[in-house]
Amino acid sequence: MSTQPTYDQLASLPAYAVQPVPSAFEDSNGFLNVRHYLGIGSEGLDESLYSVGIPFNWPVISGFACLSAEHHLTYLHELKTGDQMSVRVRLLGRADRAAHALVYILDDTNQRVACVFEEIFLCVEIAERKTAPWPAEIAEGLDKRVAEDGGIGWEPVTSGCLALR
Repeated sequence: MSTQPTYDQLASLPAYAVQPVPSAFEDSNGFLNVRHYLGIGSEGLDESLYSVGIPFNWPVISGFACLSAEHHLTYLHELKTGDQMSVRVRLLGRADRAAHALVYILDDTNQRVACVFEEIFLCVEIAERKTAPWPAEIAEGLDKRVAEDGGIGWEPVTSGCLALR
């Protein structure tokens, strides 16, 4: 089994969705309920896409949206209510109509990686509800970010079950 990057390696990336684990998200054991990891990570991924030209209101202003197609989640450590958490994102690649990302949820209180998920997300034309090529300026932003993330000094660990097609 491959080793995920360390907390210190990930902490150097921009932080998104920074927040404490709210009590409303806890399970009966006092930990973050499993159903919220994907939502928190997705919130962080959405925030990170602003830098490539995809703001939260992108569907309204452009007629396009990013929709998730596939996920693979790995839970490494539990987060408990009140723990400070943040999301870090590494873009791995882009195809004509899709992108590939790794999303890390960090436990900043205990300085460890709590969860990592790999995602394939698609460019979708809202009116047609069909995949569409990334608009040129978005494709350029994604390519720039993929290149930047590719130079951060450590190799990403993927599930091996997701890939761009």
